[in-house]
Amino acid sequence: MARIVVLGAGLGGIPAAFELREKISRNHEVIVVGEQDFFQFVPSNPWVAVNWRKPEDIKVHLPPVFARLGIGFTSVGAARVDPENNAVHLRDGTKLDYDYLVLATGPKLAFDEVEGLGPQAHSQSICHVDHAAKAQADWEAFCKDPGPMVVGAVQGASCFGPAYEYALCAVTDLRKRRIRHRVPMTFVTSEPYIGHLGLGGVGDTKTMLESILRDRDVNWIVNARIDRVTADGVEATELSEDGSVRKTHKLPAKYSMFLPAFRGVDCFRDADGKFIAGLANPRGFIQIDKHQRNPTYRNIFAVGVCTAIPPLGPTPVPVGVPKTGYMIESMVTATAENIAALLAAREPAAEATWNAVCLADFGDNGVAFVALPQIPPRNVNWSSEGYWVHLAKIGFEKYFLRKIRVGSSEPGYERFVMKALGIERVSAGGRS
Repeated sequence: MARIVVLGAGLGGIPAAFELREKISRNHEVIVVGEQDFFQFVPSNPWVAVNWRKPEDIKVHLPPVFARLGIGFTSVGAARVDPENNAVHLRDGTKLDYDYLVLATGPKLAFDEVEGLGPQAHSQSICHVDHAAKAQADWEAFCKDPGPMVVGAVQGASCFGPAYEYALCAVTDLRKRRIRHRVPMTFVTSEPYIGHLGLGGVGDTKTMLESILRDRDVNWIVNARIDRVTADGVEATELSEDGSVRKTHKLPAKYSMFLPAFRGVDCFRDADGKFIAGLANPRGFIQIDKHQRNPTYRNIFAVGVCTAIPPLGPTPVPVGVPKTGYMIESMVTATAENIAALLAAREPAAEATWNAVCLADFGDNGVAFVALPQIPPRNVNWSSEGYWVHLAKIGFEKYFLRKIRVGSSEPGYERFVMKALGIERVSAGGRS
C-alpha cells in the first residue's frame, strides 16, 4: 500500500486529492494536510471585499467531505518538508511519512517586502478570505467617509487580474452608492503597460483595459515600484523603459489595496532557514519537469502557484507569471495520472496544457481572455468584454463550490470553455 500526501487544501490541493482518490486503488492512502478546516473560493474574494458576498458564502467545511470520500485530512498545517526522509513534519509535533508527495500549498504573501504593505499595516488584501473580510469592514467605514483610493500590484507580483477586478468592482459599488464622485482612484502596477497581466497581454487586453479604466475615470501608473504605504498615502517610483527613474509619486490614499509579491511557504525551508536545494528555487517555488515532477526528488510533484515558472521576459520592474485556475486544473490532472502510472509500474506520460482562461468580473461588465498556450507565441490569443463575463463568473463560483461540497473530481467550469474551443486539458504527447 502506498501513501500519497497532498500538502495544501485550496484550488489545487483539493481537486488533486479528489482525482487521486478516483484514479488509484482504495488500497492506497490519500491524506490532505491543510492549514484550516475549510476551503475558500479565492476568486470570489473581490466580491467579499466590497460586501457583495459574506465570507461564509464562499467557504466549504472540509472534514465531512473528505470523510465521505475516504480521504484522510488534518488541518494542523505543515512545519517542514523532509524530502531526504520522505516525511512531512506537522505543526503539532507529529510527522507523516509518504511514498508520494503533492505540493499544492499556494504561496506565502510577501507583505514584508514593502514597508507598510498588507492588512496588518496600511493596505488591504484580497488574497485570503480573512483579508477580504477585514477589507469588507474597512470598506463600509470608508464609504461613510470616502476619499482618495489607490489599487494595484507591487513589484514582483504575478497575479494582476484580481487587482483590475477589485478596482473596477469598487468603482461599480461606489456608483451604486452614488459616491463615486467623492473617490478619486489611481491604479498603480508593476506591469510595463495596462493589460500586460504578466503574460505580455492576451488579445487586445491593453486597449480594452485602458478603455475601461478611462471610461470609469481611473488614472493609472505603470512600471511602478511601490516604495512605501502609509496610513494616508502611497509612495511609488515610476521607471522608464531603460530602468531609470522617470518620476516619483506621493499619492494620497484613504483606502488602498495591493496584490503582494509571492514566495515559497516556510515549510519548504531547511534547518538553516534556506529553501531546500533541489526542491525549490531561491525564491522558494518548487522546481518541476514537464510531468509536474521534481527533478531531484522524483516522488514529489507540485501544482499551482507554488510551482516555479520563469518570467515572460525582462521588464523595468519585476513582473511574475500568473498561474490561472485552468492551468492549475491541468496540472492536477497530469499529476494524478502520473502518480497512478507510477503505482502501476509505468512511466509518467501526462503533461499539463499550461493554457490560461480567465474571467475578471467588474460587477456591471467584465473581461475574459483565453491564451493557448499561456506563454506566447500562441495558437489562440483571444479576449472579450461584456456583461456575460459577470454572469459566467457567478456560474463558475456556484459550479466550483458545488464541486467541492459534493467531492466531485469532474473538470471545473473553465473546462467547458476549453472544450468549446476544441482544446483538451491534458495531452500525453505534450503541451498544446
